[in-house]
Amino acid sequence: MEKIKEIRELSDVDLNKQIDSLKEELFNLRFQQATGVLENPARMKEIRKTIARIKTVLTERQNGRA
Repeated sequence: MEKIKEIRELSDVDLNKQIDSLKEELFNLRFQQATGVLENPARMKEIRKTIARIKTVLTERQNGRA
């Protein structure tokens, strides 16, 4: 799990790339859950929270520019 400090150090482009990769991983985990082979269900929650943290940082930056 990434800490907010690490997230804030990345550029907007890097954060958007990270969101895309996390969403892809989340999709794969959902697929594993549906087929009954998911080993670590807590990882799904962790990914959703990380995505939320990244989106929060992006929104803060956007509001700061306005």
